[in-house]
Amino acid sequence: MNSSVLPASSPTIRPEIEAWLADFQLRLCQQLETADAGPAHFLTDAWQREGGGGGRSKVLEHGRILEKGGVGFSAVWGAMSEAAARQLHMPDPHFYATGVSVVLHPRSPRVPIIHMNVRYFEAGNGEAWFGGGIDLTPIYVDEAQASRFHQRLREVCDRHNPAYYPKFTRWADTYFYLPHRKETRGVGGIFYDRLTVGTDGTAEELFAFMRDVAELFGPVYTELMAENHALPFGEREEAWQTLRRARYAEFNLAFDRGTRFGLETGGRTESILMSLPPRTGWAYNPAPPAPGTPEATTLAWLRQGVDWLADASANA
Repeated sequence: MNSSVLPASSPTIRPEIEAWLADFQLRLCQQLETADAGPAHFLTDAWQREGGGGGRSKVLEHGRILEKGGVGFSAVWGAMSEAAARQLHMPDPHFYATGVSVVLHPRSPRVPIIHMNVRYFEAGNGEAWFGGGIDLTPIYVDEAQASRFHQRLREVCDRHNPAYYPKFTRWADTYFYLPHRKETRGVGGIFYDRLTVGTDGTAEELFAFMRDVAELFGPVYTELMAENHALPFGEREEAWQTLRRARYAEFNLAFDRGTRFGLETGGRTESILMSLPPRTGWAYNPAPPAPGTPEATTLAWLRQGVDWLADASANA
């Protein structure tokens, strides 16, 4: 792709990042297909953006474990409207952006939904930054698995900066929150935005952190797939799954910054909205789960301020 509309932040970093992300998408899809071990495969949908750039959406449907999974790569550039630039807090309407986004919706309510995004931005004024993160949305919270998930994230963060995990997990706690429901989307993870080249580290240092975050995704999630997909469930669990998937959709449509960025910059609608669950529903004014039920236990965990490296083990 010819992304010469903006000057690179260094002579080599932008092409290197873009090439790595494109390759990572392919490798991750291979990992997920192997773990799903079913007849379904990721279908490839290459697309071009009218304003500049394009991408490759890879979508798996009707897998053995994954009901729907999307792994999208994009590298886009151009100019957005002044209004969109203000809304997205862009220092300049001209931009270059590349990244990989992943959302996986498993068949079983015992296997959690998971999301990851890693991305790199440049603005027309020369500023450049990285963003991303991973978060986990169980239909039924398994405290030990949530704690282990956070421990793995902390280990990755600590290899780069011990301040990262406490800062980025609080950020995720704030970001992945549905204020109209007074619920977190799931058990959090890490979220970071605008790790700025020159202020927060060199481009090479921040790129190395992005790579390590991305490479954690496959091992962590395929482990959860293997552990949980054969656990029993019935109509009650499927009904709860439908409700929790609806909460997921509400967040993506109302609050997700990536969705807003894609729509505001004229991105490809199908690729932007491939993160939505394949089946969900909104019952009018559903009754809260009865005290002591697994559903009530899960709901009690969906709050801000949980220290998953301490609270889960204390309540085990």
